[in-house]
Amino acid sequence: MPAKAPLKAVLLDRDGTVIKEKPGVYLGDPEKVRLYKNTFAAFKLFKKAGYKIFIVSNQSGIGRGYFSAADAAAVNARAAALLKKAAPVEAFYLCPHAPQERCRCRKPAPQMGLQIISKYKIDPRKSFVVGDKKSDIDFGRALGMGAVLVLTANGGAQRAKYKQELRADKITRDLLGAAKYILRSEASSL
Repeated sequence: MPAKAPLKAVLLDRDGTVIKEKPGVYLGDPEKVRLYKNTFAAFKLFKKAGYKIFIVSNQSGIGRGYFSAADAAAVNARAAALLKKAAPVEAFYLCPHAPQERCRCRKPAPQMGLQIISKYKIDPRKSFVVGDKKSDIDFGRALGMGAVLVLTANGGAQRAKYKQELRADKITRDLLGAAKYILRSEASSL
């Protein structure tokens, strides 16, 4: 039996990309999960195009003591339930550490992405990272994936702050814009 071809994936930041975020506020309550208006449509496009969807998130609120790992898991479960009709989330990966802990899993370090690539047989050259921070873009670059910055939540401030240092392949208004760009990129590479 021949080996399966590597799969394509989108690795999405959670807060500020998929879920509405107020910068500086840590989300530990599943009742406060609100999707951005175009998240559902973006997930449908990813599913239709055959992308596996992963959510990869720094959750320093755990390390800072603002909420527990169980609270973060409850938020993830709520997000997954809301998104299920559009497209399933293959898996959630999170770094629970505060920035000062200097762990090896906090984005932009590639550890969580490398685990996904290895476990799910993902082809980085056919895959993308989408997020609202420079750390998401750098995470994508470290993995050899395309990188898209969305201007929701922190995106506008990050674009203004980092200008030329921000090495995004594309900057879009929101996740739906990112999905459309990714599908156009895929079509033009065929």
